[in-house]
Amino acid sequence: MSKHFTRELTRREFVKLAAALGVSLAGGEWLRQTFVAWDGPSLVAEASEGPSNGPRWAMTIDLEACIGCNRCVYACQATNDTASDHLWNILIPDETTFGKPVFITRPCMHCEHAPCVDVCPVGATFHREEDGLVVMDYDRCIGCRYCMVACPYGVRVFNWEYNDKPNPQAPTWGTPEVPRRPRGVVEKCTFCTHRLDQAAERGLRPGYDRAVTPACCVVCPTEARRFGDLRDPESPAARAMEGRQVIVLRSNLGTKPRVFYLLPL
Repeated sequence: MSKHFTRELTRREFVKLAAALGVSLAGGEWLRQTFVAWDGPSLVAEASEGPSNGPRWAMTIDLEACIGCNRCVYACQATNDTASDHLWNILIPDETTFGKPVFITRPCMHCEHAPCVDVCPVGATFHREEDGLVVMDYDRCIGCRYCMVACPYGVRVFNWEYNDKPNPQAPTWGTPEVPRRPRGVVEKCTFCTHRLDQAAERGLRPGYDRAVTPACCVVCPTEARRFGDLRDPESPAARAMEGRQVIVLRSNLGTKPRVFYLLPL
């Protein structure tokens, strides 16, 4: 039998968590006010509603397991060769919201109904046909930054200047695997699609095999980050959510994020 748990996010918790994430309360709520958890069978049913027939990639972030070591931040910066002030993944400490210290990390949510995709006038931001992930064509981007305004999660950054400085996290936390983006374009977390795209030809499975799993998940020393296909009930991401309460940020907007936060125990 599928497990389904809900509880209301109190006003106190909402205000504290919104403040910790650096989001203004003006202009509407930032977080969904109901926490929902699913078991494996329910995840499979949910996955069937995805926009593509391919894998439904998802990432789970366990707030109980995260120790705030910043390794996911460093590995992302090294692997994707981002500038120090243009991080695709950030870490925010929160000592009060849940009655115990937690660390909240925030990548791109890869929404199934992504506002950034809807507002892009040139189709530079789009859903990949094979798996529905939100990606960018930097050659088409005209730098209008509509997508930055539309994103409810603040995950996008704009390249005002070309990044010609050494990467401070390479090679300690990884080596660059993708070209640096040009000046005048918006960029963001990709779920390391360059790794996902190598999986089939290498006979490997994202989430299971480190070489084709997002760098932030691979480097985590406590396995607080898990990745996998929600159409596979045995995938690390699906298994991580079994029996746990999960927060889905701003799902009241209908964006259907693919990043799930497991609440502290």
